[in-house]
Amino acid sequence: MDEKSSYNYRVVRQFAVMTVVWGVVGMLVGVIIAAQLIWPELGFNTPWLGYGRLRPLHTNAVIFAFGGCALFATSYYVVQRTCHVRLFAPALAEFTFWGWTAVIVLAAITLPLGITSGKEYAELEWPIDILITLVWVSYAIVFFGTLALRKTPHIYVANWFFGAFILTVAVLHLVNSAAVPVSFWKSYSAYSGVQDAMVQWWYGHNAVGFFLTAGFLGMMYYFIPKQAGRPVYSYRLSVVHFWALIFTYMWAGPHHLHYTALPDWTQSLGMIFSLILLAPSWGGMINGIMTLSGAWHKLRTDPILKFLIVSLSFYGMSTFEGPMMSIKTVNALSHYTDWTIGHVHSGALGWVGLVSMGSIYYLIPRLFGRPEMHSIKLITLHFWLATVGIVLYIAAMWIAGVMQGLMWRAVGSDGTLTYTFVEGVKATYPFYVIRLLGGILYFAGMLVMAWNVFKTIAAGSPSDARIPMPAHA
Repeated sequence: MDEKSSYNYRVVRQFAVMTVVWGVVGMLVGVIIAAQLIWPELGFNTPWLGYGRLRPLHTNAVIFAFGGCALFATSYYVVQRTCHVRLFAPALAEFTFWGWTAVIVLAAITLPLGITSGKEYAELEWPIDILITLVWVSYAIVFFGTLALRKTPHIYVANWFFGAFILTVAVLHLVNSAAVPVSFWKSYSAYSGVQDAMVQWWYGHNAVGFFLTAGFLGMMYYFIPKQAGRPVYSYRLSVVHFWALIFTYMWAGPHHLHYTALPDWTQSLGMIFSLILLAPSWGGMINGIMTLSGAWHKLRTDPILKFLIVSLSFYGMSTFEGPMMSIKTVNALSHYTDWTIGHVHSGALGWVGLVSMGSIYYLIPRLFGRPEMHSIKLITLHFWLATVGIVLYIAAMWIAGVMQGLMWRAVGSDGTLTYTFVEGVKATYPFYVIRLLGGILYFAGMLVMAWNVFKTIAAGSPSDARIPMPAHA
């Protein structure tokens, strides 16, 4: 099959395989730092093994290495398949893979060494930020160039979500990463004080809203209908979902800064937009789940569909919990507690993790010329390991968080605190053990997936599908 008549699956294969590899690495670091909260000695008094160094390594590995590779793989696959055209600028697409891999490796070296800007989800220093920008511009050129060459009359909704994610992340990264370098590995933010906090959480929340939501909704709108063999429940709702979501998400960031030096009106505005956000989020969740209308029986026998549909359940739960936690009176209890950690992980493990795994399970056999994955039973095992792991994790953190919030603000009749801080830590300890157990189960699921993917690839060979000829040809 010549290149011009087939899709470019090479770069999709590269990103798909590395999604699994970085997933194992990221989850492993998560398990290590969860264990360190129970046994602090696990850092072995070594600075680069300390919790403070490994924690940003974990978040970067899971969000940008695992999640990022999943987004590259699926967006490159979907844009080709829905546009009936080969990827634009294949050399640039290849550069995005090697450039992104270089970013991940540099992060894995610099963060344990303590080289950091100290900004949540944006810890990488300025030379790496420049490389990220080059990779991201190349990504945008490849994606939008492919859209421009499309042989189909309309742009499928999944590509709207992927496109919005690419454009918005570019703006977020450039604005938040503005810094003054003072040496090769050290810079200081171009902003100061409360302005720096405001810009950081405009970035931080929209990293969640666009990197971890809009892009993965692109996956949802392609892979659920494909795996279910059903059309999207409501295409009109999907378009309303898109425009409502991308407008509203942009303004929700200040809810991270309740009861801080940020002006009160800004905090309130962030809360209002967070509450409005519930409507488009649930509209998208309902649209995805209702796509199974007439095909519910497939859930009994199709574990890939289980991953995709249960991910939507966690998406719905997280996007209810987030607006609720943005309400100031609720936030007064939840802020700085492990409830926030539970919320983040219900979205990250439940929504992002499961939809990524389901999508990769869909892709791997098609990319390597196999009729299906090596073992369907192992996919089912992975699903249950992941689901039980998530439930243990987030339930433990919810209970611990509410307990912490109540203990921290409990006062006696004389107005003094009822509990010392260390009593709160001691009460939390059993829940950290449950969280570690949940994390181990989730990590075990990733190992099962890695084995299943390895066996599938070993039995197959790289395969590129033929591009359909235009109807009038």
